This record gives sequence, structure tokens and C-alpha cells, in this order.
Amino acid sequence: MLAPLLGSIALVLSLLGGCSREEASTPGSARAPSEHLVAAIQVEPASTITRHERPGSLRFRRLVRLFSQEEGRVTQFDLFEGDRVAADALLVVLDDDLLLAELDRARATRAQAELDVQRLSDLVARRAASDAELSQARTALAVAEADVRLLETRLAFTRISAPFAGVVTERLVEPGDFVGKNTHLLTIADPDSLVAEVFVSEFILPGVRRADPAQVRIDALGTATFPAQVLRIHPQLEATSRQGLIELALEEAPPGAAAGQFVRVTLETAAVERLMIPFRALRRDRDGELVWVIEESGAVARRSVRSGLQMDDRIEILDGLTAGERIVTRGFLGLSEGKTVRVVPE
Repeated sequence: MLAPLLGSIALVLSLLGGCSREEASTPGSARAPSEHLVAAIQVEPASTITRHERPGSLRFRRLVRLFSQEEGRVTQFDLFEGDRVAADALLVVLDDDLLLAELDRARATRAQAELDVQRLSDLVARRAASDAELSQARTALAVAEADVRLLETRLAFTRISAPFAGVVTERLVEPGDFVGKNTHLLTIADPDSLVAEVFVSEFILPGVRRADPAQVRIDALGTATFPAQVLRIHPQLEATSRQGLIELALEEAPPGAAAGQFVRVTLETAAVERLMIPFRALRRDRDGELVWVIEESGAVARRSVRSGLQMDDRIEILDGLTAGERIVTRGFLGLSEGKTVRVVPE
């Protein structure tokens, strides 16, 4: 009984195997290879405004250090740091007794010279004195007048006034101190002239223009931002960092703002036409940066490119692509040169 049963099973298996080999050898029975699906976009230029946040600090744009132009003892100085002063207000007075005495002597000399000129003029008219004597007297009068003007000017230097309305930021001497010439006495600043200074990379600097809008956030005053605009772009870069200095004027200095505070400045550059692509479309390998371009035939081709500025999830292409071309954004696995693809929506 067992032998006939095993023979039947072997016969059935043999028939099934034959059918399988016959089907495999039938032309057209093999499965067609699956299509390579990709997502793609058409590259077009876009008008872009770039924003860059840079750290910086506040400083006074209008600040004056006042020095003595005469030597002497300080007889009056009643101002302290933080005091406000009006324009032309008297700030410091130096002892002027010696200069007053010299001025009195110079004025007396001038008066005598005037009398000599008048006397010699009468004598010359009567032919009792020569023209040379009169000319010499007039020269002496001119010298005496110059001495008077010089001492009057030096006397004015003993009274130091404010060149503009501002606030005292430094007080460096005290009443009773003797100061020499060119001694730093005090510093005043215009509190309404606060500017923010930031250093900007040489790659960003060409896109910044005067009067460009910006936002300034002062860490000490919280998260509020204050409108500003680019006031000045310094023409020279630092040799080590390759960065340039930019000054920004606040539209209105907020209460509590002070020179030296840390700020964060957000710059908004002018709108520029750029060829932007999704960042995920840019690939990199040992040869550099590349994208996969879909040709009219539907095949893909590798294209070397050079990238530029990155903005969020997009990146600028500076070289290697032209407007209107289609590039692959998804479906890179298994992609190869010349492979035919089918574009599907993302």
C-alpha cells in the first residue's frame, strides 16, 4: 500500500514542476520593471528679501571730550555724571587772575601806542618828524592790538561752555585741582544720538544699503523690538574677521536705553532676484554640489552647481542652472545618470 502511494505523489510533483518551467519560458510572461517615481519643481527666479540677525551694542554718535586750552586752578565745576546741560551753558571755570593782569598791561601798552601814533602824525604834518618814525609807531600799535586780542582769547579759554545740549558722562577733575594745557576735564554726550553698531560679514555687506529698514532688540529692555534704519556703512573691513561696521539709527530711543548696552539687530536687505531651489534638492558628493535635472526626454542628468545664500529651507544657486529647468526634489534613492523617471506630485 505505501509504495503505490509514494509513486502517485512523485508523479503529481513532476507534473507541477514541468508546468512551472513551461510558464517561465513563455515569452512575455516576465513582470515589467517598476517605474522610478520622483517629485520635481521648475526653477524660477524669485524676488527675495534676506534677514540677518547680528549682535552689537549701543553708542553715542554725538559725544565730545572737553579739554583745557589754558593752565590754571579749577575754580568752578558743579556738574556730575548724569547731569543735563543746555547748549552754551557754563561748565568749568579756571583761575584767570594772571591773565587779567597781563591783559590790563597789554591794554595800557596799546593806549600808549595810540598816543605815539597820534603825536607823530602831528609832527610829520609840521615836518618835525620823519615818515619812518611814524611807520615804526604804527607797527608798535599793531603789535599792541594783537597782544590784546591774544590775551582776550586766552582769557575766554578759562571759561568752558557746552557745545550742545547733552548729558555729562565723565567728570575727571575737581574744584581746586590745578590743570595743565590739554587736560581732559569732562565728557558730554547727546542722549538722542544713540546708534546701534554691528559687524556684518563681507558676503552680506554688498546687499546692505543706506536707509534699509532694520529692527533692534535691546536685551536689557526685554523682547520688544524698535524700528531703525541703516545710517552709515563704514568703507573698510577688519583684516582678521573680514567684517564691516554698520551704524543704525533708532527712530526713537526707548526709555532705559543707554550707550554700551547689548543689542540684536535684524537687517532686511533690499529685494533681489535670486534663483532659489529647495535645500533638499541640493546634493553633495566627493566632486562637490550637484542637482538632478530632468531633461525633455524624461531622463535625468547630473548637473554640478554652485550655491550661495541659504534662506530657511531654500538655497540660492549662483551657477549651473537656468530658469525654466526642472530638477528632482525627492526620490533620489537609486537614481542614476540617464535613468528615465516619472514625475508625481509631492
